Amino acid sequence: MLQLEQLLPFLPYIPLGILLILLFIQLYYIYAVYGKLATYKVESYQGSVEKPGLSVVICAHNEQENLKAFLPTVLTQDYTDFEVVVVDDCSDDDTPWILKDFAQSYPGKLKVVEIKEHIRLKNTKKFAVTMGIKAAKHEHLVFTDADCQPYSEKWLAEIGGAFSAGKEIILGYSPYFKEAGFLNKLIRFETAHTAMSYLAYALVGNAYMGVGRNLAYSKTLFFKGKGFNRHMHIKSGDDDLFVNHNATSSNVQIAIHPDAHVASVPKTTWKSYYKQKARHSGASVLYKAKHKRMLATQLVSAILFYLSLPLCIAFCPSLWLAPLAVYLIRLLSQLLVFSNIYKKLDVQGLLWWLPFLDFFYYFYICINGAFNRNRKQGSWK
Repeated sequence: MLQLEQLLPFLPYIPLGILLILLFIQLYYIYAVYGKLATYKVESYQGSVEKPGLSVVICAHNEQENLKAFLPTVLTQDYTDFEVVVVDDCSDDDTPWILKDFAQSYPGKLKVVEIKEHIRLKNTKKFAVTMGIKAAKHEHLVFTDADCQPYSEKWLAEIGGAFSAGKEIILGYSPYFKEAGFLNKLIRFETAHTAMSYLAYALVGNAYMGVGRNLAYSKTLFFKGKGFNRHMHIKSGDDDLFVNHNATSSNVQIAIHPDAHVASVPKTTWKSYYKQKARHSGASVLYKAKHKRMLATQLVSAILFYLSLPLCIAFCPSLWLAPLAVYLIRLLSQLLVFSNIYKKLDVQGLLWWLPFLDFFYYFYICINGAFNRNRKQGSWK
């Protein structure tokens, strides 16, 4: 009893001690992980001697407007040997007719694969991707979506050149178009944060995911890994789970030169964005155990960091400067490291919003993931 009474004066300092531990965990991720990308010297692969033939695979379901707007930017890439394979997955709009017109306008460049709806079967994107891969004539495959637009006509030159000896997976970067409103800022911030993470881990030989809007890998790797068999029972994961299960410490390359970027159309409503993130969160439960641990540690430590700040002030208000100083140390560290990364990822303007977006991002992602990790997934779009 006497020992407990002796400890009572120190109890208000416990939240501050926890906050310091969380700070060190966060600083590890900021400097040791994200710092790898901040100091990475971006290369252009356009001058690479190796320029393999490429098959660009695009899956489309009712994408008539996007195909009209963006497919020409893929078909007119400045690359010697490539084809574009568009898989029309049961579209009931004018997508089939638009693709026929494009096939006539770009003879020998566009290949269309049509999937008809079956009365007993509901297709998934993984099935459509697999059909596209089987139809592709080249060994090296590049993936993007119908609502995506390459930054440059040298996009394929960058991706193709990145396939140096021994590299089987190329991780690209796909930001969203900049539009007005807070939702767009959050979407672009979340996309940059995700890219920052998977690109940095790839640089240290621990690649755990990629994004299908700008991703490439070899056909041999796809069939050697038995395609999507290990996760065919869920509709998402054609990109991140494939990389998670097939990446090694030596077979991955990143391609983030500005000419290698591919922009995409963002969601415009909170409901559609919530559904999109819910679909993505369902795939993370099938990540390798080590990747789930490292991502969970980063996420949980950030959430607890924010929760500990007001607790420290509540338990020991006379030391309010201490949690403020801890918060500023983390924020200044983020600004120092992220400023270089945001330049590479073309989102410099978001740096001004970092304090608010970072807080909102972690709680939104945490809540979304908690409610949707085990929810049955709907359409692949």
